[in-house]
Amino acid sequence: MAGASEPLYLQRNQPPGVPPLALTGERTLPDVPAENYWFQRHLVVYRWIAKRIAGRRVVDLACGEGYGADELASSAASVVGVDANPEAHEHAKLRYRRANLRFERGLIETWEGEAQDIVFLQTIEHVEDPDAVLERLAHQLAPGGALYLSTPNVLTLAPRGAERSGNPWHVREYRPEVFAALCGRHFAHVELKGLFHARKLRAHELALRAGWDAVHRRLGLTGAFYGWFTPAIATGDFRLRDARGAPMGRALDLLAICRA
Repeated sequence: MAGASEPLYLQRNQPPGVPPLALTGERTLPDVPAENYWFQRHLVVYRWIAKRIAGRRVVDLACGEGYGADELASSAASVVGVDANPEAHEHAKLRYRRANLRFERGLIETWEGEAQDIVFLQTIEHVEDPDAVLERLAHQLAPGGALYLSTPNVLTLAPRGAERSGNPWHVREYRPEVFAALCGRHFAHVELKGLFHARKLRAHELALRAGWDAVHRRLGLTGAFYGWFTPAIATGDFRLRDARGAPMGRALDLLAICRA
């Protein structure tokens, strides 16, 4: 448990010798109860990819804290996690230890290497020149490899009617058709999927439409309810769906599987 003097958004219960990271808003973190919604929202995509890269050589670009690279390494032949942030890089090296997993410190724009598959999640919105980065990654993929690329859907991230969210870390944010077009400029085959709420998050979404926000505030239940609800969210409370069978405009996040 966190002590009374510890920041609310500092990682809890880290292994001995592993310095906890503080939540800045630039990346999500595990082990922060108030951040669990976003962590599980990202983790579910890593787990979906992990089932599809078994036995392959993979790089996880902008790997952050390292939890995603560790998830991929549960099935991949080898994983290299790459991140430029020195604190995140040091934390990942100390926290996640597998024989088939290593971490490198580097920029996505200058990383050199080859992989059978590249995972690049929730980062393209931070990139100044996304076309240059995707063109570079297209050349670094081994023949037959795939780039797994995700980004938030601005249509559900931003306030209704706004052109973009207020996230100061985002350089540009994408609508589904703009994201698909970006990928299509660099890859011949692009499969688009959307991430949606499921189970209790879907029920909560429907409750909000019915006026739940006003009810919990009026009854003074906000702290107690979300103090339980948010840490209880799991990967099963999200679902990836194909573009053919779901309205991508309502997706939370967009995932593109790109091949030459």
